[in-house]
Amino acid sequence: MKKIGVGLLGFGTIGAGVVEGLQKNGKLLSDRIGLEIEIRRIADLDLERDRGVKIDRAILTQDARAVVDDPACEVIIELIGGTTLARELILRAIALGKPVVTANKALLAEHGAEIFRLARAKGVDIYFEASVGGGIPIIRALREGLVANRIDSLYAILNGTCNYILTRMESEAQKFDRVLKDAQAAGYAEADPGLDIDGHDTAHKALILASLAYGCQIPMDKVHVEGIRGLAEVDMENALALGYRIKLLAVIHRQNEEIEVRVHPTLVPLKHLLASVSGVFNAVLVNGDVVGPTLYYGRGAGRLPTASAVIGDLADVARNLSLGTPGRVPALTEYAPDIRFRPVGDIESRYYLRISVLDRPGVLGQIASILGRYGISIASVIQKEAHVGRHVGVVIVTHRARELDFDAALTEIDAMPAVSSRTVRYRIEDFDGQ
Repeated sequence: MKKIGVGLLGFGTIGAGVVEGLQKNGKLLSDRIGLEIEIRRIADLDLERDRGVKIDRAILTQDARAVVDDPACEVIIELIGGTTLARELILRAIALGKPVVTANKALLAEHGAEIFRLARAKGVDIYFEASVGGGIPIIRALREGLVANRIDSLYAILNGTCNYILTRMESEAQKFDRVLKDAQAAGYAEADPGLDIDGHDTAHKALILASLAYGCQIPMDKVHVEGIRGLAEVDMENALALGYRIKLLAVIHRQNEEIEVRVHPTLVPLKHLLASVSGVFNAVLVNGDVVGPTLYYGRGAGRLPTASAVIGDLADVARNLSLGTPGRVPALTEYAPDIRFRPVGDIESRYYLRISVLDRPGVLGQIASILGRYGISIASVIQKEAHVGRHVGVVIVTHRARELDFDAALTEIDAMPAVSSRTVRYRIEDFDGQ
């Protein structure tokens, strides 16, 4: 049986998972693809730490460039992360005509155009299933399974750390900071959790999905990003009382030949499938004009789920290499380079508002009047009995209105002497019955 030699860059959690997966199911994989996959070199700065897998130490090196340059390594797997050395190594591998498998969403989001352009020019495969959704095969679905569809929308929960925090906050009525510390202690959150809780990790993944869905390389500055940092448990409670659950949601939508890509905390109806996605799990709802809605669900991170996606890509790349068919599935087919992006201010949405006001007659009337002047109609109002000093919390749910109008209205409302603090606002997504 023909052997395909692999060079592995990065022997951390996911890299060790790839080795473990190949050792566990290598025979099964070979039976299925008719090729034998062999890890021939592994590069990592730490050569001493126990990864829980047995390997020949002779294949270990600290020199990642030597692995890329080694003729015995016909395929390169990049799992070192970051956007500097990883970029250099991937471009070097492509220039040498070697296919690449990567899980590096930040690199693809920020330098994907350059990488994909060189891969096309060199006729080299680049596969990146593990960059979005861990073990969920969403990249393959968009590149192949749904290729006959115009994608109308994608709604996705793409960050397990945030979903774990939100699930714990709701189920245990815990404060954000307390649950974040627990998540860090359990290994679900980094020591510096900003990339996750501020929404940037989700934004990188959303950008990749949107680029595949709409046939263009989307720049990061076109993605509107809000995170969950400091979200209050009272808003989780209010959302539940209204029939919703708060999720950090990626919303990717096409309407009238314009697309929008945004990431923000969102009130999701309790009856919707995405509301039931809990803990570290991820899910992606894709609406195609031919197939209708399809849902992809699974573990969005972790050693073996992510390794499963890497090995799946490796199998495809090895087949293409063996058969001489690189580029059979292009990394990104750019067929809409002039697509228009909808400014966030023009996006329409329903909103949940929580306003802290003085408990005195006429205040609610003033707020309703300001909203009305900007064309924002109120669907419901709930005034809480609990007071903070002389102030009381008022929860308003609105009908759909334009973001710019909300911005202007809330600027006026927050400037009212009777309002004690900046209004809390979250978008509501009703999914149009999906």
